[in-house]
Amino acid sequence: MNLQRFSLDGKIALVTGSSRGLGAGIALALAEAGAKVAIHGSRAIPDAIRIAFAQAGADVFSVLGDVSDAAVCARLIAEVVAHFGRIDILVNNAGTIRRAPAVDHPDEDWQAVIDTNLASVFRLTKHAGRHMLAQASGKIINIASLLTFQGGITVPSYAAAKGGVGQLTKAFANEWAARGINVNAIAPGYMETDNTAALRADPVRSRQILERIPAGRWGSPEDLAGAVIFLASPASDYVHGHILAVDGGWLAR
Repeated sequence: MNLQRFSLDGKIALVTGSSRGLGAGIALALAEAGAKVAIHGSRAIPDAIRIAFAQAGADVFSVLGDVSDAAVCARLIAEVVAHFGRIDILVNNAGTIRRAPAVDHPDEDWQAVIDTNLASVFRLTKHAGRHMLAQASGKIINIASLLTFQGGITVPSYAAAKGGVGQLTKAFANEWAARGINVNAIAPGYMETDNTAALRADPVRSRQILERIPAGRWGSPEDLAGAVIFLASPASDYVHGHILAVDGGWLAR
């Protein structure tokens, strides 16, 4: 097999929510594979992230804004295309989580999670897709979740949003696969990120989670690198509407 099919040389990528955590790891992996990357934060890009990309010799561009705002979604795509001249890869990673029992889950928390985790995926994909359809090529990677498949506990808005991400992935793939655009998703397992800090700090829940993961450990941002590069590269040209679990074997249990 020609390993050049995994190369992203000359490609332009936007990774939302890439100022920290999984998003930063994804953006760095794309850059190391040859892509020029737009990194995104809601308010600012930490110096540590800028330094990491500089040390990797990555060609990056920063964009800012809250993706729960429809106008911001349109602006982010416009800024990336204005700066780089095109967009080839979109990774919809930005997300949030609000924890509360379903009976007490505030309406404002429901709306905040749906707007950030689901509506932004639809809007950003739609705006990026217009450019990709015009050039008859593009790769869109949505970050789903194990809760795309499961209901979770005390996170009804997150489960609903991530379930919707799985369906949006399939819906866009159905429309765009024949037009040169791949739309797929990655469902990370339990990863060491800010979103799971409360779980990792709870000795009972942390033990329960680790006991179910065949790999015996929490995942790290680096564990997503191979899957992201595969789905962003020509190596995945015949993969459409797929949700790839990177979960240490959780779903097999």
